[in-house]
Amino acid sequence: MSAWARQHPGNSHLTVTFLQRDMFYRKIDNDLKIGLSLPQYAEEMFALTDRNRRHLRAWLPWLDSIQKPEDTKSFIQLQLKRFADGEAMHLSIFFKNDLAGVLAYNKLDHLNGIGHLGYWLGEEYVGKGIMTKSVREVIDLGFTNWPLQKIEIHCAVDNLKSRAIPEKLGFQNEGTIRRTAKVYESYQDHSVYGLLREEYLDNHNLP
Repeated sequence: MSAWARQHPGNSHLTVTFLQRDMFYRKIDNDLKIGLSLPQYAEEMFALTDRNRRHLRAWLPWLDSIQKPEDTKSFIQLQLKRFADGEAMHLSIFFKNDLAGVLAYNKLDHLNGIGHLGYWLGEEYVGKGIMTKSVREVIDLGFTNWPLQKIEIHCAVDNLKSRAIPEKLGFQNEGTIRRTAKVYESYQDHSVYGLLREEYLDNHNLP
């Protein structure tokens, strides 16, 4: 049983379902689905990362640590362990059966009931509504299947495309954290976006 199930026994059946890793995916539409990131996706995920280094480098500080498919595989294996321990959930985004990007609850804060979302998309897939639809789906997962009371998204202030996603999905801009992330040789300010459970449920007419 995972740490999430131990801490939230009422949701243990969900954890069991999710831990059948090769069975877990959510179909969003005919072209788009998300699934738990698995080691067999490592080569495709590495290739996506590698050809998008210039596109991603302005925002992601970890690119230099990923130099070969084995690095990506090790990362995925670590994320699966964190998932089994109830600490995080890392998802792969598939568009027309191609791996297009990733989306993750990078941290599940059980004490405070907060899920911290992060995401990135290959440049060739930007502008198709992929990430907005995927984030909406994972928000629904967090609020309807897990006991989260809030979801947060932190975006670099200058990353307008990333910021547009929580703004479209009803998040509140809760302010700016100055110099909170070092990305190579510079420090970035982050805008903090938050969505409360009751705000989501009220807007979606869910029980």
